[in-house]
Amino acid sequence: MEEISLYGYQEEVIQPALEGRNIIIWLPTGGGKTRAAVYVAKRHLESRSGAKVAVLVNKVHLVDQHFNKEFQPFLGGRYRVAPISGDCDQKDFFGRVVQDSDVIICTAQILENSLRSTEEDKHVELTDFTLLIIDECHHTHKDNVYNKIMQRYVQAKPKSGLPQVLGLTASPGTGGAKTFQGAKEHVLQICANLDASAIVSPQENSEELQRKVPKPVKKYDIVNQRPKDPFGDHLKSMMSKIHEFSAVENLRSDFGSQEYEADVVQLEKQAAVEGNRKLAQCALHLRQYNDALLINDTVRMADAFRLLRDFYSREAEKRVGLDDTDHFLFDLFQVNEAELQALAALTQFENPKLGQLQKTLLEQFVGQNKSRGILFSKTRVSTHCLFDWVSDNRPMQDAGIKAAILTGASNQASHMTQKDQKQTIRQFREGALNLLISTSVAEEGLDIPECNLVVRYGLLTNEIAMQQASGRARAEDSVYSVVARAGGQEVRRERTNEYLEELSRRAIAEIQSMEQLAFQQQVAELQRQSVISLRLAELQLTERQNRCLASDVRLHCRLCNTPVAQGNDMQLINGSQYVNINPNFEVYYKAGAKVELDRTFEDWEPGREISCANCGKEWGMEMIYKEVTLPNLGIKNFVLDSLGHRQSVKKWKDVPFCVEDFKYTDYVLKKFPDLL
Repeated sequence: MEEISLYGYQEEVIQPALEGRNIIIWLPTGGGKTRAAVYVAKRHLESRSGAKVAVLVNKVHLVDQHFNKEFQPFLGGRYRVAPISGDCDQKDFFGRVVQDSDVIICTAQILENSLRSTEEDKHVELTDFTLLIIDECHHTHKDNVYNKIMQRYVQAKPKSGLPQVLGLTASPGTGGAKTFQGAKEHVLQICANLDASAIVSPQENSEELQRKVPKPVKKYDIVNQRPKDPFGDHLKSMMSKIHEFSAVENLRSDFGSQEYEADVVQLEKQAAVEGNRKLAQCALHLRQYNDALLINDTVRMADAFRLLRDFYSREAEKRVGLDDTDHFLFDLFQVNEAELQALAALTQFENPKLGQLQKTLLEQFVGQNKSRGILFSKTRVSTHCLFDWVSDNRPMQDAGIKAAILTGASNQASHMTQKDQKQTIRQFREGALNLLISTSVAEEGLDIPECNLVVRYGLLTNEIAMQQASGRARAEDSVYSVVARAGGQEVRRERTNEYLEELSRRAIAEIQSMEQLAFQQQVAELQRQSVISLRLAELQLTERQNRCLASDVRLHCRLCNTPVAQGNDMQLINGSQYVNINPNFEVYYKAGAKVELDRTFEDWEPGREISCANCGKEWGMEMIYKEVTLPNLGIKNFVLDSLGHRQSVKKWKDVPFCVEDFKYTDYVLKKFPDLL
């Protein structure tokens, strides 16, 4: 077991934690927060009989990183350290693993699931732990899973035996506040949510911190707007024709903007609720055109064309029962497809931001065998397009750039798996890859000391994301580049984030200077308000779920508006899977390809994709639960009609009726009465 050596500034910030106080440690990225937490955990385990430590992270890849780089090397020789994430079978026996271990490193969602579970082998209580270490603790607010865990803690505070809490953050942020008072209130709320007695940063050893954690050089790599964009102009003319056809009023026309996308999303929702299929379909297609314009502004014209062409190919394969609206929309694309493809091939009108991005990357990689960088982009689609661009780019290949995509893990077949994530990060850490093209999943916590370049490309995010992304550049003489169009929103947002970062610092300094009694009183009041708000929310949820009888609610296909099910056809499995138990429901859907997921589940496996038999709208997938096949539905694919009142919801928790738990025995015996 390795010895833990700390810098003076780390020793300073952990002192209150060594005294048993709940605190937040505020150190910049690269400042060694995790190492400081390992030391606190070691001292805690040494000094307390029956001590048990839980280390909570918010990203799957951080479980392995914290285990392999920090907790196992320094604690594994004497203590039992167990890493548990979503792709690990041990999560189903979390309670047993906790009993058999001294230190648990897991995603916060696994702990939350186990706190809620009634299974003996899985269930735990907060009082089973003596120390909670919460990484990236600035997420402990609103509906984040960290806050759900800490809400249990705060509500149980009169109860003895609760664990000590140690929060770690580089960027508390302002919570969206633009004023000093608002920023101060946000930081105080984070302190209250974590039951912290202080937010601690180096005072006596601040100069040492500045020497040990140098900041990367920040560059604004600005490019002029392309003088002509015939491909984008043609897309916009097609969108204008859809506007005309739909006869929609008061819809903005700033095609290719985030604001326009938000408007068409709302328009589709409103049209679906009203049963206006024509308007709903037009809104869906307008969003695809807008996404193509956003890609055209981010990557290549050819990528934007391919995005649109692939959409229409998929729609043509699955859509049945086409009406006049479908014929208009499909014909519009088919008539213009050849022209769009020809325009996308005109390299003289290519996106100038790509030229600047190429220059920024080559400055760091040409003649630099050990360079490693992370290129941040907004969406999964844009990361894939950028990867294709890098792979097709001869100068970048000649410079030895070996790129890979890193996006969030998901059970969805088209998303990256946790196994893929781990492999990509390991290869980047070892140097087999030297450029990650990533969404925000890599912003927080990823520790690669050799990383000397971070590029933010076409991003509109907040000050926390800016600070976190900058902190991925850990090597000496690192560069943090913002590649953006002159006069664009990205530059304005980045400048605003710089102001907000300073506002957050001032707010923290003010809180640190408060008298302890005044601080405690404000935190206690905020905690009382939070408990009251939580109980009110629980009452409102109960009221909402009992607003209608399940039998009075009809589910209509979101696309064709066909009524296909009633609320009382739905039951709930494992607290998260909503299945239709009506045997007659099968006439309303058709089954497609087998769903392949890169993980297994304790008592179920995926079946086939399912979609509306009338129009082809995707609904979800089959769920094979204990040898019984059931249709598992996504509520966002339906519109609810309760006695003439229609509404659309994104999540099942927001439906206006109560969904009963699935009764396996009753269902099987009803379907197969001769079994017994």
